[in-house]
Amino acid sequence: MTADTAPSLARLAAERVDHRFKGLPPDADGLTVAELAGQRRNLFTGGFATPVLALSAERLEHNLKLMETYATRHGLAFAPHGKTSMAPQLFQRQIEHGAWGITLAVPHQVRVARAFGTRRVFLANELVDAAALRWIAAELDADPDFELVCYVDSVRGVELMDAALRGATRPVDVVVELAAGEGARTGVRTEAECAAVADAVAATRTLRLVGVAGYEGEVPKADTERVTAWLRRLVALAADFDEAGRFTGLDEIIVSAGGSAWFDAVAEVFAEIPELSLPVLKLLRSGAYVSHDDGHYRKLTPFNRIPEEGALEPAFRLWTQVVSRPSAEQAFVNAGKRDAAYDLDLPFAQVIRRDGTERPATGVSVTALSDQHAWLATTPEADLQVGDWVGLGLSHPCTSFDKWQLIPVAEADGTVVDYVRTFF
Repeated sequence: MTADTAPSLARLAAERVDHRFKGLPPDADGLTVAELAGQRRNLFTGGFATPVLALSAERLEHNLKLMETYATRHGLAFAPHGKTSMAPQLFQRQIEHGAWGITLAVPHQVRVARAFGTRRVFLANELVDAAALRWIAAELDADPDFELVCYVDSVRGVELMDAALRGATRPVDVVVELAAGEGARTGVRTEAECAAVADAVAATRTLRLVGVAGYEGEVPKADTERVTAWLRRLVALAADFDEAGRFTGLDEIIVSAGGSAWFDAVAEVFAEIPELSLPVLKLLRSGAYVSHDDGHYRKLTPFNRIPEEGALEPAFRLWTQVVSRPSAEQAFVNAGKRDAAYDLDLPFAQVIRRDGTERPATGVSVTALSDQHAWLATTPEADLQVGDWVGLGLSHPCTSFDKWQLIPVAEADGTVVDYVRTFF
């Protein structure tokens, strides 16, 4: 923990619990977060109100350690994508577990990270907003230890950045974003256009070209062969830029990729990067690993292809309560679209708790979500009553964290040991 980070995170612990934070015990109002954490209340018997989202303390730590080990084993620097959690406490734990810095997507997220002392930010987007650029320039000028790297993907974008940054003391470091293919998201489509963008950067005094980057998750019809081919294009672009002398005066060259579905391919191709004129910072940016999930990433994680490297564990569970049992085939719990991710998959009924006993949610499935209810289908073997707690697994961490401002971190026996604050 840095000197800047410690007092910033302490402010979170001093925040008062109140009506803003759903699911927390009503009788905790007025306590600080630190005081409530110090009580080590039980998630199931300590007055928490359903619905309540919880993170597993053990699984969270497991995932942090696993990706730290993976990155180290493969010679990768790691800048996990912070837009997944937008939780400065988790940013800090990721950094404590070896992360080079934090990846972010938009200026607001950078402001959050800076408010809590993050020293290195990789902004995986082209930034052309003049007000945001001036703020970033002021941050760079005021703090010599602050490092920021940003995408560029057009000559027009370079021109807008240059105009907004005139008068700044330090240049903004940029990487040319190579698009993942025709019809993909952002990025420069061809190598010739990449060179034109790099030329535009070289013609400014406000920007400094430090590498190349992209996102292989956008490769059309992605499979191992297509993703690997695109990653090799990215590496070749870095080598071509280096041969052309575009990285003169740097300490290292950044080559960056890596979402949460193909980081094994990134590791394999980045291991093949040839010797360049400078050391290469091979920067991986996977972010969903921190909580993992029970749906989308459970299916897509590269650890399914490389089980010998370990396995991530889903750390989220949304606890709900049965509030209606209108028939033998149907039940309703008190959590819906306001509480659960649903953009990729519906939640998954996993366990039922009654009178302190937990058992599998046999015969129970989620079929739909309303704003504040989940619709459950129940088969004859489902033993479900009004008042039962139902634990739901979730799919897609990025749309789970954003619905909860203060998330209990619970040990396996339900003891809540911490609370994670999010900023969306």
